[in-house]
Amino acid sequence: MTEEIIFILDSTKESMSGSIAHLEKSFLNIRAGKASPQMLGSVFVDYYGSQTPLSQVANVNTPDARTITVTPWEKNMLHPIEKAIMIANLGFNPMNNGDNIIISVPPLTEERRKELVKQAKAEAEDAKVSIRNARKDANTDIKKLEKEGTSEDICKTAEDDVQKLTDLYIKKIDEHLAIKEAEIMKV
Repeated sequence: MTEEIIFILDSTKESMSGSIAHLEKSFLNIRAGKASPQMLGSVFVDYYGSQTPLSQVANVNTPDARTITVTPWEKNMLHPIEKAIMIANLGFNPMNNGDNIIISVPPLTEERRKELVKQAKAEAEDAKVSIRNARKDANTDIKKLEKEGTSEDICKTAEDDVQKLTDLYIKKIDEHLAIKEAEIMKV
């Protein structure tokens, strides 16, 4: 195999791995009933004029499976943090006790669980589209090499390798989705 084809395969694998990593990150934001600090990962607070991730202005903990506590490093940040959690529209109702913010994570209803499964399936489908795009880009690059004189057999083998990579990563996405779906539907 030529260096160009090895490079194409490596960059395709890297791109597909990135899609899986993005999917895993997206799945962390889909809550499955029990409280976790990642649920507030998408919250940004107005900190002296700039949008800052919540984790950089406060300590986020889960004392139990149904509660998240947010302890700001500066007392004057209580209200901006509370406001940011409300704006993030995560379905939480934060309560301020003067020292920290307490969020009770409500148990999921059957209807909400089904919505979350739909959301997880949509994220998985996006990841599959990303994988297929990586395959398309790789095959386009291989076709260019073939036109430039690389052997037809080598190019055919490379396209088969790209398809094997695609199948492998799509299978990984399906496995991740099955695990997340089971986690969401578990009462």
